Order: sequence, then structure tokens, then C-alpha cells
Amino acid sequence: MAINYTWDVKTVDVKEIDGKADTVFNVHWVLIGTDNDRLIKNILGNDEAVVQRSSGTIALDTSDLSNFIPFSDLTESKVQGWVETALNKINENEVQTQKDSIALAIENIINPPFQTKTLDK
Repeated sequence: MAINYTWDVKTVDVKEIDGKADTVFNVHWVLIGTDNDRLIKNILGNDEAVVQRSSGTIALDTSDLSNFIPFSDLTESKVQGWVETALNKINENEVQTQKDSIALAIENIINPPFQTKTLDK
């Protein structure tokens, strides 16, 4: 099972901090897991990849702005690094925990652990 993980970290909250305009202090993140190897049928009967997401908002440590990067120079890669670092500071290996949760959700879609039935009477 090969799950491809991608981040969406384009949405951020900014404010002026210590005279630095548009300082990013919160990031709204989405971690998307896609399993293209094991397809499921959608409601139209077409095969599609299984996709699951985890999301949240993480506050960044802005106590030391000595390595400040102007907003116009920020890249998604840089912000993703900040998010991963901040998540792992909250809970060691939190990024891996999020990925494991997505992988389990995908597995439960492909191989449901239970069935729901309705009584006839």
C-alpha cells in the first residue's frame, strides 16, 4: 500500500510583530493522503483513488524573528517545514501519527472493519 501524502499550507494568519509586517503566526494546514494503488468505485461506478485528510491550525513560535522571511518570499515548502516542526513540538512524532491515522482511515474504506445492517422486522 503506497499512500502519497501532500500538504496544503497556503492559508496563514499574519499580523505585525516587532515591526515586521505580515508575520505568519498561525498556519491552517491540511495533510492529504491518496492511495492510487487500490481504487474504489464512486457513486457513478467509476474507479477512483481513496483520499483522506487531516487538518488543523497550528500556532508558530514568533518569539525570535532573527531569521524573519518577508511574506512575499515565503514558499509552501518553508511553511510546511514550520508546520511539521511545530506539530512535532506539541507531540513527538505527531506528523507520523497524522499519517498513520490517514492510512488507517484509507484501509477502513477499502476493507471496512464492520457492516451495517437493518433488521427486517
